[in-house]
Amino acid sequence: QVQLVESGGGSVQAGGSLRLSCAASGYAYSLYCMGWFRQTPGKERERVAAIDRYGHTSYAESAKGRFTISRANAENTLYLQTNSLKPEDTAMYYCAAHPFRCGSSWAEYNFWGQGTQVTVSS
Repeated sequence: QVQLVESGGGSVQAGGSLRLSCAASGYAYSLYCMGWFRQTPGKERERVAAIDRYGHTSYAESAKGRFTISRANAENTLYLQTNSLKPEDTAMYYCAAHPFRCGSSWAEYNFWGQGTQVTVSS
């Protein structure tokens, strides 16, 4: 059974950092693009970062220079290092998987975790 489990969220002050993790199982992890999305009430789910099977990364403009996505294929684990956090980064963060290519829209992704909450106070 496919399972993605996020962890590492929490409450931090502005300027702080969190390292989010996503443990994946039940599918060919190394063949999938993995992405981090975030969502707040009333807003469309937004792709924060993605990394394909070759390690190529992409970031939302709001994340560039502050967030780093990485993957450990041997451990079936995805990471998002978030630095210089801002209150506007507050959201539920989800990891998701898409076969091979990195889809742009959240609706394209096949598998989703339950999310981990990130709260940034000013």
